[in-house]
Amino acid sequence: MMLEIRIHGRGGQGGVTSAELLAKAAIDKGKYAQAFPSFGPERRGAPVEAFVRVSDEPIKIREKIYEPDVVLVLDPTLLDVVKVDAGLKEKGLVVVNTPEQAESVKKKYNYPRLAQVDALKIALDTLGVPITNTTMLGALLKATNLLSPADMEEVLMERFGAKLGPKNFAALQKAFENTVVL
Repeated sequence: MMLEIRIHGRGGQGGVTSAELLAKAAIDKGKYAQAFPSFGPERRGAPVEAFVRVSDEPIKIREKIYEPDVVLVLDPTLLDVVKVDAGLKEKGLVVVNTPEQAESVKKKYNYPRLAQVDALKIALDTLGVPITNTTMLGALLKATNLLSPADMEEVLMERFGAKLGPKNFAALQKAFENTVVL
């Protein structure tokens, strides 16, 4: 079975990096995966999308994801600017970074399934910066069981090095533990 994920963020928030890290970790675990951004004339702070496909079988599709199984939202301000659930499959899942209670978000936007975590607070507490990409990967893992947090550790260490790798892994783990799934 293939899982298709669309990531919504703003330029500079690390959405593309999230996609790449998730795909690399999936490949390291023997799965097939692809990750790619959707770039236009975006600038830092503008809404951007990235895409990830993970499958147990070879992936032959090479296009944007129009009907995702999962939508990952790095920035809660996008919820009122972009229709992040456009094309979401009937029993699709929206994973949102927001301090707002999960029940309230689910009701407000009428999402079929929702996972919520205050990734910004975790990122600030753990990393000292307001970048939520690796933190939100923890929420995604909790909500989907696609991989375990431990499956991400080596990829994070490779990408962020000895100083920032452990902090990013700690943020991912904390988000995994604190994510509410409805």
